[in-house]
Amino acid sequence: MTYLTQLCTLPHVHQAVQEEEEDDSSEEPPASEGALSPDRNIPSTRAETHISVDPMRDRVVLSRGVSQITTEQQQRVESGTEVESPHQRAQYSPSSAQLYADTELQGPSRKMAILELQEQMQEALTGFVNVMIASVQRIEEPISNTSTTVSQAMATTTYTDKGEKPEKGRFITFHHITFWVGNAKQSAAYYCDKFGFEPVAYKGLETGHREMVSHAIRQNKIFFIFQSALNPGAKEMTEHLGKHGDGVKDIAFQVEDCDSLVKKAKDHGAIIVKEPWIEEDSHGKVKFAILKTYGDTTHTLVEYLGPYRGLFLPGYKEPLFRDPHLTKLPSGYLNFIDHIVGNQPDDEMVSVVEWYQKCLMFHRYWSVDDKQIHTNYSSLRSIVMTNYEETIKMPINEPAPGKKKSQIQEYIDYNGGPGVQHIALNTTDIIQSIINLKSRGMDFLNTPDSYYDQLKEKLKTAKIKVKEDMKKLQELKILVDFDEKGYLLQIFTKPVQDRPTLFLEVIQRYNHYGFGAGNFKSLFEAIEYDQDARGNLTVYTADSKAQPFY
Repeated sequence: MTYLTQLCTLPHVHQAVQEEEEDDSSEEPPASEGALSPDRNIPSTRAETHISVDPMRDRVVLSRGVSQITTEQQQRVESGTEVESPHQRAQYSPSSAQLYADTELQGPSRKMAILELQEQMQEALTGFVNVMIASVQRIEEPISNTSTTVSQAMATTTYTDKGEKPEKGRFITFHHITFWVGNAKQSAAYYCDKFGFEPVAYKGLETGHREMVSHAIRQNKIFFIFQSALNPGAKEMTEHLGKHGDGVKDIAFQVEDCDSLVKKAKDHGAIIVKEPWIEEDSHGKVKFAILKTYGDTTHTLVEYLGPYRGLFLPGYKEPLFRDPHLTKLPSGYLNFIDHIVGNQPDDEMVSVVEWYQKCLMFHRYWSVDDKQIHTNYSSLRSIVMTNYEETIKMPINEPAPGKKKSQIQEYIDYNGGPGVQHIALNTTDIIQSIINLKSRGMDFLNTPDSYYDQLKEKLKTAKIKVKEDMKKLQELKILVDFDEKGYLLQIFTKPVQDRPTLFLEVIQRYNHYGFGAGNFKSLFEAIEYDQDARGNLTVYTADSKAQPFY
C-alpha cells in the first residue's frame, strides 16, 4: 500500500459539526471571516481533508479542498488513454456517536472541540502512516500528479502530470531495436522462423560494408536489426558480447528536430555517443544521433528529412535470401512494440528515471513497488517512463531483497549489469497469435491451473467482462489482468538465448493501459520455477551476495 495514493476523508467529523450548526443556525459568522462557506460556519477549505500517501515517497502530505480534474485529463479519460481518473478515495469513517461521547462541551465550544479533535485525528493518522512507510526509500513526485488504479486488487500508481510540452523536438514512436549477436544471420533466421518476422533489408560485404553485417527483419510495424562483427579483433562488439551475451544494444526512436533533442540532452548531462549526422541514398535523407542510456545500452534518434522511399534506411539493400519455408507458416499476428523493459541493479532505478526526465523530457506514467509486487522469495520495484505524447513506454525495473535471489537480480548477474530485459509486442488477436507461435515452435512460460481458478472467482465480482473463452486462455496459458475500466491479456516467452536474460511478451489490450501488475506474482513464480531448474534460486544475503540454497 505504500505506493497507493490514498485520499482519506473524515465525513462524520464534519457531520457532527454540521449537526451542531443546524441546532444553532441563528449564529452569524464574524465579519472578518468572509472566507467561510455561505451555508455553514465552517471554512469551505474544510469541505474535504485529504491525507495523501505520496507514492514512491517516504512521507504523507495533507491537503485541503476538493482537487479538480483538468480538461486535458478529462479528455484523456473519455478517450480511453487514461487508465484512471486522477483521484481515488478511500474513506476513513469514525463513528459520530463516538465523537460526541468524547466531549461534553456545548455550543460554539463544542464545535471548536470537534474541529480540534479532527485536527488531532489527522495528525495521529499522519504519524501512523509515516511510521509504517518511513523505512522504505521513495522517489520525489508531487501527489497531485498521481492517481490509483486497482488491478485485480493490486494497487498501482498512474501519473497524470505530463509536465510542459517541449517547445522543440518530439519523440514520435519506437523506430527499431538493434541486437548485437554472435551470428546475425542465424539470429535473424530464428526470429523469422519462431516469431513470424520476414527479412526486409541487408547491409554487409556485398553492399560495401566491411566492418559489420546487419540483417533487418520486419513484422507489421516492428523492425529488428541483428548485427555481428565481420572481422577478427572487433574490440567493442567482442567485449560487449563477452560481457552481456546476445541481446539488445540499441533502442531507436523516430523523432522530429533531432538537433534540438540532442542539445537538450547534452545540456542536462547526457553522453552523446555520436553527434547528429546525415545518411542518404537515392531514396532520401535520414538524420541520426546516438545517446548513451543505462548500462551499455544506447538510444538512436532517427529523423526523416523528407519522405524516404527505400526498403528501410539508407545503405540497406534487398536481403540476399528469402526462405520460401516462411510463407507456408501461420502469421505471428504481432503489430507494434508496446513497451521495452530495462532492468537495473538495486538502488539504481531512480537515477535512470531521472535521466529520462531530464535528458529526454519523459515523464512518469505508472509505477509499483516491492510491497505490491512480490512472491514468497523475491520482489521488484518498477517505474514506467513515457514521452509527452505517451506513444513510447519504457518501464524501468530494479530488484528488491527477498528470501532468495530475484529474477531481476538473476538477469543483472548474467547480463553483467543493466540492460533490456524484455520486449512487449502488441497484437489484436492474442489467442490466434499464440496458437500460431506455438505451432511455429515458440516456447512460453507455464501457468498453473490454480491461477485460472482464482481468476474466475475474481471475475465474478468484476465490473468488466472478458470476451475471450476462458478455457482457451487457460489451455494456452494466457494471463489476464483487469481493473474497472478494461483488461489486458499477456504471455511471456522463456529466454530467447542460453543466458537467462532477454525474453519477449505478447500483449493485447482492451481499454487497459497498465502493465499486468496483477500478473506479476504469477510471472515471478513461473520464472522462479525455471530459476530453480537452473540452480539460480539462491539465498539473497544482506550484503547482496547470493549463496546456493540447499
